[in-house]
Amino acid sequence: MASFFFFFFPHKIKLLTLLLSAAFLSLIVAGSSSQPPYACDSSNPLTKTLPFCKTYLPIKLRARDLVSRLTLDEKVLQLVNTVPPIPRLGIPAYEWWSEALHGVANVGYGIRLNGTITAATSFPQVILTAASFDENLWYQIGQAIGTEARAVYNAGQAKGMTFWTPNINIFRDPRWGRGQETPGEDPLMTGKYSVAYVRGIQGDAIEGGKLGNQLKASACCKHFTAYDLDRWNGMTRYVFDAKVTMQDMADTYQPPFESCVEEGKASGIMCAYNRVNGVPSCADHHLLTATARKQWKFNGYITSDCDAVSIIHDAQGYAKIPEDAVADVLRAGMDVNCGTYLKEHTKSAVEMKKVPMLHIDRALRNLFSVRMRLGLFDGNPTKLPFGQIGRDQVCSQQHQNLALQAAREGIVLLKNSAKLLPLSKSNTHSLAVIGHNGNDPKTLRGNYAGIPCKSATPFQGLNNYVKNTVYHRGCNYANCTEATIYQAVKIAKSVDYVVLVMGLDQTQEREDFDRTELGLPGKQDKLIAEVAKAAKRPVILVILSGGPVDISSAKYNEKIGSILWAGYPGQAGGTAIAEIIFGDHNPGGRLPLTWYPHDFIKFPMTDMRMRADSSTGYPGRTYRFYNGPKVYEFGYGLSYSNHIYEFTSVSESKLLLSHPKASQPAKNSDLVSYRLVSELDKKFCESKTVNVTVGVRNEGEMGGKHSVLLFIKPSKPINGSPVKQLVGFKKVEINAGERREIEFLVSPCDHISKASEEGLMIIEEGSYSLVVGDVEHPLDIFV
Repeated sequence: MASFFFFFFPHKIKLLTLLLSAAFLSLIVAGSSSQPPYACDSSNPLTKTLPFCKTYLPIKLRARDLVSRLTLDEKVLQLVNTVPPIPRLGIPAYEWWSEALHGVANVGYGIRLNGTITAATSFPQVILTAASFDENLWYQIGQAIGTEARAVYNAGQAKGMTFWTPNINIFRDPRWGRGQETPGEDPLMTGKYSVAYVRGIQGDAIEGGKLGNQLKASACCKHFTAYDLDRWNGMTRYVFDAKVTMQDMADTYQPPFESCVEEGKASGIMCAYNRVNGVPSCADHHLLTATARKQWKFNGYITSDCDAVSIIHDAQGYAKIPEDAVADVLRAGMDVNCGTYLKEHTKSAVEMKKVPMLHIDRALRNLFSVRMRLGLFDGNPTKLPFGQIGRDQVCSQQHQNLALQAAREGIVLLKNSAKLLPLSKSNTHSLAVIGHNGNDPKTLRGNYAGIPCKSATPFQGLNNYVKNTVYHRGCNYANCTEATIYQAVKIAKSVDYVVLVMGLDQTQEREDFDRTELGLPGKQDKLIAEVAKAAKRPVILVILSGGPVDISSAKYNEKIGSILWAGYPGQAGGTAIAEIIFGDHNPGGRLPLTWYPHDFIKFPMTDMRMRADSSTGYPGRTYRFYNGPKVYEFGYGLSYSNHIYEFTSVSESKLLLSHPKASQPAKNSDLVSYRLVSELDKKFCESKTVNVTVGVRNEGEMGGKHSVLLFIKPSKPINGSPVKQLVGFKKVEINAGERREIEFLVSPCDHISKASEEGLMIIEEGSYSLVVGDVEHPLDIFV
C-alpha cells in the first residue's frame, strides 16, 4: 500500500524532502506492476549492513534482530493480514491473505490478475481431485500452483506469498457448504492429500525431506479444528460451540492436521471461527501451542480466520473486553489476525498490562521468519532461487494438461446399465445436452476460484464429438423453480442420445451457506424423469456438485442408463466429461465421501459425534461409523473394465504385539485386551509392519488408471471401533487383460489403532480382516 508524507517546511526544503522520500521509497518498496516487493536491497546503504539482511545468518537470528529494531507502534501494525511498509528499515508492505485452493486465485487481497498475467490454471475443486485417489497427481497440482504463484509474484502482481490452503477439515456432514473444498470424509486420505499438496506448493520433494529453509510458496493448514458448519438452521460458525469427544478428536478431527504439520511441513496454520468444547480455537493454548508447536514441532506462523479474533468478544462473549480477546489469542500462540482487531486493540492491551511484550515479539518472529523463508528479505528476487519463473509458466500447456488429467481421473461413474457408455463415435449422429449446468463455465469452478486460462463446458466438449449437438437449459437456475419440461421432452425425442447435466452450484452450497436438503433442488427430478421417459434410448445423467446428492430415483430408473458425478471439474471439466462419455478415457474415480439418503437431514448438523448411538437411533457419520442406508458408499466407482482382486501375499496373518518394555495391558469394560500405542516405540511398530501384496487383473477391453483401496475391519466392532477404515490406496495403470501387483505396508500402530474414550490411541486384541473390493484376508492381533 502506498504511503504519503506531508511536511510543513519552506517550499524548497519541502520539495527536496518529497523527492528524496520518493526516491527512497522506490528503492525499498518495489511496488510497480513489473517488479515484486522485497527487502534488503543491496543497493540501499541503509539496509545492507543490517544483521537481518545477512543471508548467511540463521533465520531465527535474523528475525530476532529485525523484531528488536521495531517500536511498539510498528509492531502492532505488523500483527494483521494487511501490513504497511517500514520505510526506515527498507521493509515493504505485505499481505498475508492469498488463496490457491485449486489454482492461484484473486480472492484474497494478496493476488491480482490484472497485469501481464490475467488468468491462472483452474484445477478441479478439491473434492473431485481427491476422488482420483492419486497422491502423485495431488503433488503435481501443488507443484503447478506453487510455480504459478511464484510467477505472479515475479511479475509484480503479488503482495504476498502466503496462501491459505489446503482446507483439510473432515467432510463430516453432507450438507456442509464448504465440504467441496476438502478431500472428503476420511482422515487418512485427507492427511495424505494435505502432505502431497503442501510438499508440492512449498517446493519440497514428493517424498519429503528436501524442503530446507527455502519456500517456493507458503501453505496453510486450515481450519484448526473441528470446523464443519457454516450457517445452518439459525446457527453460524461464528458462535457455534462444537462439542467434541476426546475420542473423536483423536482419531477423526486432528489426524489430518498432524499429518499436514509433521509430514507436510506446512509453514502456516489457520485457527477456526468456532469454539471447541467452550474455547475459541484461536484462543486455545492447548491447541495452538501445546499440540501444534510442542507436540507436532510446527515451524511457521498461525493466523486467525478473518475477524475470528473480534468475534471472541463481539459475538461469543468469551472475552469481556476487546483487550482480553487480544490477550487470549496472543497468549494461546496465534501470530497474525486476519482483520484489524489486533491493530486497534493491542497497544491498549499492552498499556493495560494484559499482553506482555514477549508474546508480541514471538508472533512477529514467526511472521518475519516465514517471509524470510520465502526469500523476501534476501535482496533482488530475480537473482534468487525461483526468481526466473516467468509468466510463460502460468497457464502453460503442461499445467492445462494437468488440469484436464485431474478432471478425467476424478470423475466417478456411478451407474452404467447394459454398458450404455461409452457411446459410439461413429453411430452417434445427434445429441442433446439438457440442464442448467450444461453450458455454464462458472459452475465448473466451484468456490475460491480464480480466473481460468480458458473453459470448456460439457456442451462445448460434447459438441467436439457430435457436431449435431443441441443445448437446452431445462431449468431457470440450479434451484429449478421453473422447468421447461415440454421443450426439453420435445428435444429429447428428436435426438439419438440425451446427456442431462444437472446438480448444484454456488447458489446451493458455498462458504457461509449450508444446505438444508439432500435431494436435487426444485423441479430437477421431474425434469430428469420426463426427459428420460421421452428419450429414444436410456439417457446419461451428469451431476455437478460438491456435496453428495440423493439421486435414488435416478439410480433405480431403468430409463437412466448411466450416471456420472463430476464434482466441480475446473477449466477443462467439459472436455473430460465428453472424453469419458465417448470412451477416450476410462473412468477410474471413486467417491471420497458417503452419499446419504434424503432423510439424513433429520439429524442436526450441530451433532459432532462420529460414532453411532443405538440408544437414541443416531446412525453415526462417515463410512467409518455410519450404520444407516446409503445411496452410494465411500470408495464407490465403476469403470468400463472389470477388475478382479486377490491377496497375493500377506507377510503376517497373526501379529503378536507384546512389547518387553511395555506395562501390562489393561482390560476395558468389555474385557478386551489392548495396548497403548504410546507404549510401543517407533522401532517396535515398524518391526510389526505387515507387507500386503494385492493382485489386480483388468478383465475388460479397455485399459486405464485404477484406484486400489485397502481397508481393515474388525470381525466385531466394539467400544466405538470403526466399522472399517482405509489403510492405504494406490493408483495404477492397467492395460486390458493385464495383471498388476500392488504392495501396501500396514502398520498396526498407524492403521489398526483406534482412539479410546480418553483420546488415547490403542490397539485392541481380536480378529480383523484386510479388505480390497469384495475379497478379504484374515489378520489376528494378540497383545
